[in-house]
Amino acid sequence: MGFMLNIWIFVSMGLVRFDMQLVLGAPQVPCYFSFGDSIADNGNNNNLPTIAKANYPPYGIDFPDGSTGRYTNGRNIPDFIAQLLGFDNFIPPYATARGQDIIKGVNYGSGGAGIRDETSFQLGARISFNQQLQNHGRTISRISLLHGSPTSAKDYLSKCLYTVLIGSNDYLNNYFLPQFYLTSRTYTPDQYAEVLIRQFSQQLKTLYNYGARKIALFGLGALGCIPAVIDSSGGTTCVDSVNAAVQILNDRLKPLVDDLNSQLVGAKFIYLKTSSIQSGDPTSLGIQFFTEPCCQVDSSTGLCILGSTPCSNRTQYAFYDAIHPTETVYQAYSIRAVDSVLPSDAYPMDIRHLAQL
Repeated sequence: MGFMLNIWIFVSMGLVRFDMQLVLGAPQVPCYFSFGDSIADNGNNNNLPTIAKANYPPYGIDFPDGSTGRYTNGRNIPDFIAQLLGFDNFIPPYATARGQDIIKGVNYGSGGAGIRDETSFQLGARISFNQQLQNHGRTISRISLLHGSPTSAKDYLSKCLYTVLIGSNDYLNNYFLPQFYLTSRTYTPDQYAEVLIRQFSQQLKTLYNYGARKIALFGLGALGCIPAVIDSSGGTTCVDSVNAAVQILNDRLKPLVDDLNSQLVGAKFIYLKTSSIQSGDPTSLGIQFFTEPCCQVDSSTGLCILGSTPCSNRTQYAFYDAIHPTETVYQAYSIRAVDSVLPSDAYPMDIRHLAQL
C-alpha cells in the first residue's frame, strides 16, 4: 500500500460563494491549539528522520512562505480555522514555537501520527497523539510561567479552542497494512473501532485535565476514495472495505462526545461529521479532477516528487499529491466546519458557536 497518511476528499454543498468569513478585530478565542496528523502538520516533521515530510517544493507553491512542511500547495485546515476565527498569524508548529509565540496557541500536528503509538512506524519518526499531549503539557508549564500563576493560566486555557484531526493513519498505516501490523488479524473492524475509541477517550480526558474545555473532534472521511488507496487496490473506484471500517469508528464519535460532555464538568466537546460536510456536488467549487494528483508523485510514497512541476490549474484539483487535498478543498471544508451549512455537519454545534461560548 506504500506511503499513506491521512486524507479526506472534501466537497461542500451549496457553497455558492467562496470568500472567507474573516473576523475583524480581536480573535474570537484568545488561543488555538491544533492536534493531528498530516492534515494538521505545518512543519513538526521537518527535522525528523522520516519519509513523512513535505518541506520541499512543489509543496507550498501557493503558500506565502513556500515549502514549510504543509502537505498541500497552500494553507491547511488549522491555517484556515485560525483565519476564520480572526487570528492575524498562522499558529506556529511546536517544533519552532518560542517565547511569547505560544500564548496564541501551538500546532502539534505530525504527519503519520495516530491514536495508537505504533501507527506509521514503518515510515520513520512521527509524533503520536500521546506524544503531542506530552508536548502540550510542556507548553502548559511554559504558559503558566508567562502568566505568573497556574490559576491564571488555567482560566486562560479554558477559553481557547482545541481541534483534533486524527485516526486515519490508524487505518491506512496500521490496520490495512497487515505486512507490518497484527491489528487486522487481532481485531474485527468493529472491535478495532472500539479499541481506538477507548484509547481516544482517555487521551481526550488527558487534554481536558490540561485545562482544555472547547474541543472539536473531526470525523474521518472516505479513506477508501484516496487516489493512493484506489491505486493500491488495483481498481479504479473507491475501496468499500476501507470506507466501511472507517464508518464504524465515525459512528462512535457522536456518542463519545455525549459521554465526555456528561462526565467532565464544563467540557464542551463537539463532533464535525466529515461525511456530511463533504456531501454535495464538488463541481460547484470548480473541481474537475477527483482522482488525479496535481503534482507528479512517487509511486512508492504517494508524495510529490522533489522539484517537480505541479499542475497550473490547482483550483480544479481535489488532490495535490496522491494522498492530500489541495488548498481549495481545505478551504471549502474549513469554512463549513466553522460555519455549518446542514444540521448534520456539526454536533451539537459548529466551531463558530463553540468559540463564542
